[in-house]
Amino acid sequence: MSGETSTATSTECVHELLAGTARIRPGHPAVRDRGGAWSYAELAEQAGRVAGWLDGLGVGHGTRLLCALPGGRNFAALLFGAVSRGVIVVPVAEDASAYQLRHLLDDARPAVVVTTARRVCELAALTTVPVVEPAWAGTPPAAAAPAAHPDDPALLLYTSGTTARPKGIVCPHRAIVWVVRAIAERVGYEPADIVYCRVPVSFDYGLYQLFLSVFAGAEVVYPSGTASARELIEIRESNATVVPVVPTLALLLARLARRDRRPTSVRLLTNTGAALVGPDAARVRDAFPGAALICMYGMSECKRITVAAPDEDLAHPGTVGRPLRGTRLFLLGPDGASVPPGATGEIVVSGPHVMDGYWGDAFAAQQDERFVTVPEGAERALRTGDFGHLDAEGRLYFHGRRDDLFKRRGRRMSCQEVESAALDIPGVEQAVCRPPDPDGRLTLWITGTALPDAVLHGITARLGPAGCPDTCVPVGRMPLTPNGKIDRAALEGGAEGD
Repeated sequence: MSGETSTATSTECVHELLAGTARIRPGHPAVRDRGGAWSYAELAEQAGRVAGWLDGLGVGHGTRLLCALPGGRNFAALLFGAVSRGVIVVPVAEDASAYQLRHLLDDARPAVVVTTARRVCELAALTTVPVVEPAWAGTPPAAAAPAAHPDDPALLLYTSGTTARPKGIVCPHRAIVWVVRAIAERVGYEPADIVYCRVPVSFDYGLYQLFLSVFAGAEVVYPSGTASARELIEIRESNATVVPVVPTLALLLARLARRDRRPTSVRLLTNTGAALVGPDAARVRDAFPGAALICMYGMSECKRITVAAPDEDLAHPGTVGRPLRGTRLFLLGPDGASVPPGATGEIVVSGPHVMDGYWGDAFAAQQDERFVTVPEGAERALRTGDFGHLDAEGRLYFHGRRDDLFKRRGRRMSCQEVESAALDIPGVEQAVCRPPDPDGRLTLWITGTALPDAVLHGITARLGPAGCPDTCVPVGRMPLTPNGKIDRAALEGGAEGD
């Protein structure tokens, strides 16, 4: 077990984060997109107009609001204005398909859908509830008295659903505010920071960049469109000092930096979503010399579990850090007992950031399996389904999900182990491995200039015959999920990125 015990929870609501910063730093830049920028006072005023607008629509306490907007000023105002009235916000990808939206609409049962003007007619054809574009500019701000309570749900956050139906996670105000404060202690955003948020706001990693920026009094910048060859130019032009990345974005930036070595203002990169280790981490550091890298681990059911110190992975390769303050981390063996440092076990976490479970009855069985009682006491805990080990100082090392661990030719190993070995081979830029298929065949997909035979030979030299895939498949580009992660299931179906 690692971490300290704490039963303290937050008594604040999410919208109070904005109210507090707007009082202290009313004129400080808050949020910027391609259309312009707002100060904290302006963002707070717009959130008040949103609250009044929703009152007029009859959308009130306990109802769900499905938001299909890109990150930006309208998204920020809608989020803070809605939660101040006790409305539960359901963020979805702005370009979510009709197929994806039908499930979310049926499951969340929102009272209203807010989307961009270009998608109003398209989404209105999918539902009987009102579908509107942001239109609160002329609405007077609502009365200040909030309708929300810390125990109320603020978000219904859906998992990405790449391998199963997306599950809605009920996220109460108290847990969100608590984990924002706990993460902020580790990442150290400052009022002078400009946070460049390319990560989608429908993904909790992207969404929480807004909360962390508001808590710190920093400015968050939302680029438009999708990541492109201009990404590094936009980071430079925005004067960004903090860039949150997932590995696919990090490697894009590393490739661009090889052609454009001009300096940036970036002082800090943070990573989650998938491990950024070994050669990948080195490439990113080379792209942003002088910037620190913070590796983290978490999942939407509790947001964040561990956060490493800046560049801690240099001294302790592969670590994703220590548990957040006030949490307890257990590594459990097959018998449910804690395993000693260095031994692999399932990662189980407890603390005030464990969310309130899954929405509705469809996932009741999974809820009972995932949200459990801690091994030592009556406190509620989350079984992550992930595996790793702790070192003697309490640092966590992530091995992979239960489905990514396998036994082959008498040896137990993980997909991440095979991928890391592949990335150590010159010419391999990305590597994705899936567990052996029913016939026992192990497949690896790669991007880069390395030849398949050279990759297989290199992995054998590094891991031995048991770790060598049967097949190495080069692809032009990895397919991605809406959250920017590599879509492993799509690779198995033969898809490539466009």
